[in-house]
This record gives sequence, structure tokens and C-alpha cells, in this order.
Amino acid sequence: MPLATNVKAVLKANKLAAHKTLGQNFLVHRHTAERIVDLAGVAPTDTIIELGVGLGALTVPLAARAAKVIGLEIDAGIIKWHQENGELPANVTLIHQDILRADFAELASQCGGTIKIVSNLPYSISNPLLFKLLENRHLMTSAVLMLQKEVAQRLNARVGTKEYGPLTVLLNGYAAVANLMQVGPGQFHPRPKVDSTVVKILFQPPTTRAVQLPTHDFNLLRALVNGAFGQRRKTLLNALSASALFANRKSEVRELLAKADLDPAIRAERLSVEDYVRLANLASQAT
Repeated sequence: MPLATNVKAVLKANKLAAHKTLGQNFLVHRHTAERIVDLAGVAPTDTIIELGVGLGALTVPLAARAAKVIGLEIDAGIIKWHQENGELPANVTLIHQDILRADFAELASQCGGTIKIVSNLPYSISNPLLFKLLENRHLMTSAVLMLQKEVAQRLNARVGTKEYGPLTVLLNGYAAVANLMQVGPGQFHPRPKVDSTVVKILFQPPTTRAVQLPTHDFNLLRALVNGAFGQRRKTLLNALSASALFANRKSEVRELLAKADLDPAIRAERLSVEDYVRLANLASQAT
């Protein structure tokens, strides 16, 4: 496999390239890939979804641990190379697919009902992919993702920090997030200009969530959080009043904040996940 050779040579010999538009950075150290699989806790009975197969750095150790690996890859050239090279294990199925357009319900059915993801995720799609996972959280068990360090910091950001934002609130409302390991630029080709962090997102059943929120309230919570952070320098009262959710109904927002026991002069980054959940549940009752 490419990890035992020179990645540059493999790409050049097969007229392949790391496309910036696709956010491709190939893992080049086998021990790093194996460590990620170790930390992911892959079981022999698992079917794993890999988003962005690349040259197979994670695919091979995943296939050695799991019952089956389904790899989604947008790059047709890489798919063709794998088909011609024929070195991927027999329990790997490749699908030529844009991850952001993937049908997660269909993937879940192929996995026996729920999805487990392990991925060296293209940085260019990190945010939209994380929101797609949230939208499909009822189909998800866990996701182990390689993310840009700055993105990972937002997932577990503390209240009141500049990193704390919509993604922090929404993910922590529906999942538990843990950092697994740090990965430096030298572990990739081409070298990214940033450090990376491998995180594990555990989508918990309602009985084990730290914060309780009915599944059907997700769209309301998302609209409320986006409204609050949409103009984060404004007070919560003014930011929400200017949002599409409330459309300048300031008196209604003021009343909602009073019921939630929140200071209308507070700013979005000062509210905890629990505060936003409480606010969303009150807003749901009012509609």
C-alpha cells in the first residue's frame, strides 16, 4: 500500500494529485492511521463508513479490524486507481460519492441500522459535514473524525470564549465530544498549514444525554442559536429580535427571555448549552 512507499511517487505515477478544492491531505504514516483505528474502538462486528478514502491509509487498518468498510470517495481518479491497483482488502466496498450528498438512511441500512464513521475528513467540508451528521443523528452511533485543530476547539469550547458558537451548542446538545489525539502537519502529504485533532463524537440516546432535548426541536434550536450568534456583538434581545425566527417581534423575545430567566443584555456566547435548550423548549411551547 502507499504508506509503505512514497506517496508523491504513487500520485505522480498514476497521474493523481491532491486537489485543494477537495481539501485532500493524504496520511503518510502508518502508525498514525493504526493509532486512530485503535482509539476509534472498532469492533470485529462493525460496518464502518469511511468518508474520503484517499489512498487507503485508514481503509486498510479499518478493514483489518471491522467486518466491513464502506468507503465514500468523490475523486473518480482515486476510485479508478483502487480498482486497477486491487490492493484493498476484500471486505472494502468503494462508492463514488460526494459525502455531502450521501443518503445516510441508505448507508444506515447497509450498516444494519446505525452508522459508525471513521474519517480523515477533508477540511474544506468539515462544517457542512458536521451539520449533516447532526441532521442525521437518529441514524448515527459515533463519528471519529480528523479535523483542523481550530474546528475541533470549537466543538468543546467553553462558554464565553471566542471559539464558542452554534456548532458548540448544537453538538453538545445532542452528543458527547472528546479529543482523541493531536496530529502534526508532517503526518500528511501535502503538508497542511495547520495542526489537526482527531475527535470522537458519540451520539447518545436520550436517556444518557447530559442535556435533554426532544428530537423534533432540532430545527427550532438551530434557528434560535443561529439567530443569537448571527450578530454576536449585539445583546441577545437585539440579536434574536433581528433574526428570521422572530422577525422584529422584540416584545415577544423580551417575554421569552424573562420566562427563561435570562438577562436581555447578555450576549450569545455567555449562554450555556442548557440555557439554549431551555430557551428552545420555551419557544416551542409558545408557538
